[in-house]
Amino acid sequence: MSLVAASRSELTKQFTTSIWWILGLVLLLYIGATATGFGFLLAAVATGALGADTGPAVPADALPPVIYSIATSFGYVFPLLIGTLMVTSEFRHKTLTPTFLATPRRGVVLGAKSAAGVVMGLIFGVLGLAATVVPGAIVLSASNLSTGFDSSDTWALVGRMLGAFVLWTLIGIGVGSVVRNQVVAVVVVLAFTQFVEPIARLAGGFVEGLRPVVNVLPGAASDALVGASAFSISTPTSSGDPLEWWAGGLVLLAYAVVFLVLGLFTSWRRDVN
Repeated sequence: MSLVAASRSELTKQFTTSIWWILGLVLLLYIGATATGFGFLLAAVATGALGADTGPAVPADALPPVIYSIATSFGYVFPLLIGTLMVTSEFRHKTLTPTFLATPRRGVVLGAKSAAGVVMGLIFGVLGLAATVVPGAIVLSASNLSTGFDSSDTWALVGRMLGAFVLWTLIGIGVGSVVRNQVVAVVVVLAFTQFVEPIARLAGGFVEGLRPVVNVLPGAASDALVGASAFSISTPTSSGDPLEWWAGGLVLLAYAVVFLVLGLFTSWRRDVN
């Protein structure tokens, strides 16, 4: 089977299950509520409706990218999870055997999953943007603040956010290829994204020697790629000196490549039942 046909087959697998739209719905609700609440708080502080000591003070012209980037600052776990589940569900439900029978070249199968992952990453990226840009723009307009739509920087930010979602999906596919057990893989993803890295980034704001290490963590690299981060606003001491956007993109891409290569030459080569 060719790579194109295998990629089409992988996409068909994704859209015949419910997990993608369930995660997408949770993404819309969770990120949408976060963006709306955070947007109201930042806009109220910027306009003087609330005191500066009520919440983080952000310049009015910096509000659009901060609010819109909530999709990647807090929502990157969703493309990471969908990428992980794209692989581990095959091990769990033992559907990888017929897949390998149809496409004996396992590298082609992993390449097809990666190609399908790009599509899924774009879909989740669009959902993430809808969850932040729409309510964020409404909140900003209601507060008589600029939505940033007249700036090319905003649209560049949108493009980089889509790229970040794609890269996170590819990282998830790599993680799923390395950690075959679905429960273990999901626990590792949630533990790292929700606890380990946030604590490490917070610690980096107080320990000078940790900042260079913190900057190359995947979440920090993702924020650097996007060029804005609600995380850095809420915890300003942890921001340090972030990477340039292109460097953040290269670091995130490196994580994806390393995990995919590790998966290809380790667990992906093992026998499956």
